[in-house]
Amino acid sequence: MPEFTYHRTNEPSDSDRAVVLSVLRQFTRESVEVLDNQDFALLLKDENDEVVGGLIASSRWGGFHIEMLALPAALRGCGYGSELLSMAEEEARERGCHHMLLDTQAFQAKPFYERHGFVVFGQIDGPT
Repeated sequence: MPEFTYHRTNEPSDSDRAVVLSVLRQFTRESVEVLDNQDFALLLKDENDEVVGGLIASSRWGGFHIEMLALPAALRGCGYGSELLSMAEEEARERGCHHMLLDTQAFQAKPFYERHGFVVFGQIDGPT
């Protein structure tokens, strides 16, 4: 068996992440009859076509997982987050997803998500 070394980093590169994701997806393809694994992004761009925030998600086996929804402070409370969430819900329905999930911290956007119909189904206490 070949020898391997462990490399510890606090800053994995995009290519590092891509390799690990590729290995995971290959395993999944070999293990699951129907592969339903699609990434999704809604990007909010300014007048210079620069990304200023957005929503990153993925759908897998009937679920739609919102991984990130982030906007600069100046754009919060202006309706952009609600619109991004609404568009993500529409995409989830088009993909045939029967549930959406995300995680957030109490100091982040928990009340925002609750106003949009999300309910807490599990909790791990952390920073408040």
